[in-house]
Amino acid sequence: MQKNLTKTPVLTILLFSNFITYFAIDKSGSKFPVSELVGKNILLYFSAQRRRPRRAFLPKLIEAHHTKAKDNAFEVRVSNLVGKIVGFYFSGSWCGPCRNFTPLLVEVYEQLSSKGDFEVVFISSDGDDESFNTYFSEMPWLAIPFSDTETRLRLKEVFEVRGIPHLVIFDTNGKVSCDDGVSTVMEHGVDGYPFNLDRLNFLKEQEENAKKNQTISSILVSSSRDYVISNDGKKIPLLDLEGKLVGLYFSIHTMCGEFTPKLVELYKTLKEKGENFEVVLISLDYDEEDFKESFETMPWLALPFKDKSCKKLAQYFELRTIPNLVIIGQDGKTLNPNVAELIEDHGIEAYPFTPEKLDELAAIEKAKLESQTLESVLVNGENDFVIDKSGSKVPVSELVGKNILLYFSAQWCPPCRAFLPKLIEAYHTIKAKDNAVEVIFISSDSDQTTFDEFYSEMPWLALPFGDERKQILSRKFKIQGIPAAVAIGPSGRTITKEARMHLTAYGADAFPFTEEHLKQLEEELEEKAKGWPEKVKHELHTEHELIRTKRKAYVCNGCRETGYRWSFYCKQCDFNLQPKCALKEDEDTGTEKGKEGWVCDGDVCRRA
Repeated sequence: MQKNLTKTPVLTILLFSNFITYFAIDKSGSKFPVSELVGKNILLYFSAQRRRPRRAFLPKLIEAHHTKAKDNAFEVRVSNLVGKIVGFYFSGSWCGPCRNFTPLLVEVYEQLSSKGDFEVVFISSDGDDESFNTYFSEMPWLAIPFSDTETRLRLKEVFEVRGIPHLVIFDTNGKVSCDDGVSTVMEHGVDGYPFNLDRLNFLKEQEENAKKNQTISSILVSSSRDYVISNDGKKIPLLDLEGKLVGLYFSIHTMCGEFTPKLVELYKTLKEKGENFEVVLISLDYDEEDFKESFETMPWLALPFKDKSCKKLAQYFELRTIPNLVIIGQDGKTLNPNVAELIEDHGIEAYPFTPEKLDELAAIEKAKLESQTLESVLVNGENDFVIDKSGSKVPVSELVGKNILLYFSAQWCPPCRAFLPKLIEAYHTIKAKDNAVEVIFISSDSDQTTFDEFYSEMPWLALPFGDERKQILSRKFKIQGIPAAVAIGPSGRTITKEARMHLTAYGADAFPFTEEHLKQLEEELEEKAKGWPEKVKHELHTEHELIRTKRKAYVCNGCRETGYRWSFYCKQCDFNLQPKCALKEDEDTGTEKGKEGWVCDGDVCRRA
């Protein structure tokens, strides 16, 4: 139903009485006052080629007449924001990343308050007024009133807010200067001001120059600190690290419990040998007790807890994984961005982490792969067996000469439970053709009961629950997420670490997973794809047609499974459907939660 605007002054309709722009423009771009339109019949034509927030003007986005001030005692007219740099901060008290980011934004805001030209407007995603007020009380800036639901929802729609925290920054002319303010503030802090492209390009150029002229001091020194600390509280001058091989150890206490003891062992061994090597802990812990508990077990140095350099260094080295050990050479340049995996695989043999050493290790690894046998994979000391459904031991020697599938999985993992019936079906089909095939379940379950329940659904062998070989195999095959399946041929050599992907794409036909066989299957699929329509319309995506597109891997927006090679795809919306979903009715679009400490996305679960 259309609203009756006949009694609303045209000036109010256009400007909502407090917008900065009190004029319209003609085709040539010339301005003329809106007041000249009063008394005329006006047709308002709202149009856009494609709505993008960066084209928007700040005053036209806040149709409410006021924002609420921090102490709730008075209201601030939107016109007071004109000429300022303004950030729209989409956040919610229930959101962990928001709670972590807000103090950083508060710090930046307070540092810029003396300039008088920077303001933030909080746009809440809270579910009730009490949560809003409690969270807003921690903020020194303004907010859209919680009661103004219409404006809050409209702003989220205009800026296509798909996740929080989200920060959009406007320049003094009311145009969007930065639509990823969270990353900008996290990476640059107050140095990013005024948060426009020119400033960010300058900082990028500055960072590139810094990397060219990098020294250990330029990395670790800050304006307020020229030292690191030992775990007994002593301050060690950074000059003492010059000329040494230094490992910057990025760590989170709860995530590095397995790697830290290995690094301690390597560190002590190198010190006993008199090697000129040092480690500096760069803690990314949120809780000081976690930092203290972790640091007291470490014989090396650290940056102080919550030092501002910690997050900056994580950005500087483009940190992607934890644990991460960046090696800085004796000349102060980055020698290797992460040797944690090398230390896990090779221990002291990985030192001194030079390109020559890495080539040497790669040659050793290649030789190991070429000489690999099933026993070398599955036997570890006295653990030379797997178990069958009855719990009886099956010697690994009895499996030699068979095709083996190592199946990494867990009951708590929804994608694992979804994949299991498909694997069982493929197993029975393959077994009917070739009995010299076996699957070995390698569990990531947290207790014996859960292991027993999940294993009871499976018709194959398993490693006993809690077997130390699980960690060894996970490292050997670099298992980053579950479910995963590694195919080992009759010779004992690894055929593929992507057997699960091939089973998902081809089912039992993927066996025996050899390169030649998979190539043949791909050619057959190419031929089959020629019979599919080039475009389809689907009820799950009515906005645009879906185009038949060749893709490597994606998550299907229909069944939420990972798809491979072919998709019916909308590039504009980044929307995918597997051919089976696009060409027939989808069966299940539900999602489930996984185990705490893991993130399940599509049909894979990874450690958070």
